[in-house]
Amino acid sequence: MGEYSKALEFYEKSHTIYEKALPQNHPDLALSNNNIAGVYNNMGDYSKALEFYEKSHKIAERALPSNHPNLALLYNNIGLIYNHMADYYKALEFHAKSHQIKEIALPPNHPDLATSYNNIGAVYNDMGDYSKALEFYDKSHEIREKALPPNHPDLALSYNNIGGVYNHMGDYSKALEFYEKSHQIREKALPPNHPDLALSYNNIGGVYNDMGEYSKALEFYEKTHQILEKALPPNHPSLALSYNNIGGVYNATGDYSKALEFYEKSRQIKEIALPLNHPDLAISYNNIGQVYNNTGDYSKALAFCEKSHKIHETALPPNHPNLATSYNNIGQVYN
Repeated sequence: MGEYSKALEFYEKSHTIYEKALPQNHPDLALSNNNIAGVYNNMGDYSKALEFYEKSHKIAERALPSNHPNLALLYNNIGLIYNHMADYYKALEFHAKSHQIKEIALPPNHPDLATSYNNIGAVYNDMGDYSKALEFYDKSHEIREKALPPNHPDLALSYNNIGGVYNHMGDYSKALEFYEKSHQIREKALPPNHPDLALSYNNIGGVYNDMGEYSKALEFYEKTHQILEKALPPNHPSLALSYNNIGGVYNATGDYSKALEFYEKSRQIKEIALPLNHPDLAISYNNIGQVYNNTGDYSKALAFCEKSHKIHETALPPNHPNLATSYNNIGQVYN
């Protein structure tokens, strides 16, 4: 539901009981720390998430044999956090540890190995090493094709991720081909208002947006939004993303009043649903700042770009690429 403060409240109540009732190295305490870390991850508080994942990991290392799948899961989760923090070599290190356990503990076509290859591919994708990303996404896909039925949602995810790499490479026809394969599976496997169908429409819209086909992009973004409005509570962060993407199309077409309208709708949801220093709020402030810059209202543009920058400074490590983008955007306003 995206109600992170409520999730934390109940996970912490659970954790307090476990701490009193169980010995210090009990696996359920590791799981409890893991759950709290997951909420902080969703909130964008990556340092807190890392703190709790590491607590969980210390317990699990003492309590479990060295090749236990739960240790692989924890290494994987720590890897995901480092990836969010743009510490890609650390991310690869922990994903590799996770993968080594899975290779020993699982048969070669187990779906969890596919997930492992997928996550390594995602790090390379974020690093901009698209050939490596494709290599690992393809390995993941090969396992899933053997292990899963043809309309399994994880196969759709594989096609989706491969499509994403082609989109980053600017090979839009290939990107559309794989996004549409993903979409076809989801249409068969999922009910018509499932959020993953909305994700499919959103990704296809993103390709058309990158191609400059803005009417097509808007068509798919609006399909996305219609599903999300039915499927999700009104202040869910995914609705904010949907408004943001529609706003981006209007910004690109020079309809700045419409762009501001949708960017503001996105921002209002994020301010309600997310903590004040969440990176997604920084994106909202930045986008609003860019519209004001485009309309020549430089004082407003500067105010919003600086709000965005303050969040990035608080939430991200000092060498994160988003901080560089933030400085660049402030420079553009002054220019």
